[in-house]
Amino acid sequence: MRRILRLLLVVILVVAALAAWKREEITRLLAVNQLFDAGRIVGNFSHMDTMFLTKAMAPAPNATPLPQGVAAALPPEAAAWIKDRAITGLVVLKDGKVVTEEYYQGTGPGDLRISWSVAKSFLSALFGIELAEGKIASIDDPVTKYAPTLKGSAYDGATIRNVLNMASGVKFNEDYLDFWSDINKMGRVLALGGSMDGFAASIKTRDNPPGKAWHYVSIDTHVISMVIRGATGQSIPDLLDARILRPIGVTSAAYYVTDGKGVAFALGGLNMTTRDYARLGQLYLQNGQWNGQQVVPADWVAASTTPSAPTAPGAIRYGFQWWIPADGPGAGQEFYAIGIYGQYVYVNRARGVVIAVNAADRQFEGAGVETRNIAMFRKIAEGL
Repeated sequence: MRRILRLLLVVILVVAALAAWKREEITRLLAVNQLFDAGRIVGNFSHMDTMFLTKAMAPAPNATPLPQGVAAALPPEAAAWIKDRAITGLVVLKDGKVVTEEYYQGTGPGDLRISWSVAKSFLSALFGIELAEGKIASIDDPVTKYAPTLKGSAYDGATIRNVLNMASGVKFNEDYLDFWSDINKMGRVLALGGSMDGFAASIKTRDNPPGKAWHYVSIDTHVISMVIRGATGQSIPDLLDARILRPIGVTSAAYYVTDGKGVAFALGGLNMTTRDYARLGQLYLQNGQWNGQQVVPADWVAASTTPSAPTAPGAIRYGFQWWIPADGPGAGQEFYAIGIYGQYVYVNRARGVVIAVNAADRQFEGAGVETRNIAMFRKIAEGL
């Protein structure tokens, strides 16, 4: 009995020592497992820096508030939509001026909210700048030219165009509600301080040859970040800060969630205020210009918001990390960035309207939810 008690004591001490040694990793893993819980999701989405490793960016020295326009009322049916979709922040711009700004569920204008996949469209804009400056020779270059650690992976043979289009062909399960899906395995790698680059390189299996079929795969966007970093020798936060956030006068101290190597979670880890997310939409509405400066090349704005991915006929269309409605007016006229749980940056060029939304919608994958969201954005735009 004494030997058993001693053995138990040793086990307890070892476990306690491991828990102390890996306390931060365990805390982050617990945070991942509770991130979307009903009672926590709103607060979690505004305080990601309390749960994960991060890289901060200072507010732009020339930061200026967006100009205020004439206040505009939302359509009557918007009240039910806001409740049903668990909206936390809503900013509407008309001709570059704020006409509606509302916050819900105890949040406020200063909250730095997680963008999730809206961050993909920011990365696309950054890629377009580096491409225009010659840091990247061509979007038809193989990704391994700039990210050689991907040689031997499922990405070996894929071009940059393929990953921009979400047509890399890699086998990847993006089901957020499946604990064992690839996207959730990736989340645990992030939480435990692992390497996102290593995770991408570990993918060995394809469903299709590169470029053949469209399959939304978030890790494709991380590969784009690997290409940018390989081509420039700089980090994504430093580049985004210098090339986009400062030129468009972002007022919040934006930050990225990072992996254990300090590499930005570029596919979904950008955190800013809802107002500052709206700035990206306004930048694209203005064909990449801001206060007379060409921040993002106009031809890249056009190319990235033009349907080019091999999506199914009649289905939603996709460009270079931007979405285009299947029933929309055409390339570059109506497009949007979207993130899980109800994050959007919607652009309606004909009406001069940008709508930025943050939400904590646990039913975001429900049938018809995205279609109804776009319908509401259109109704808001039509009423201005």
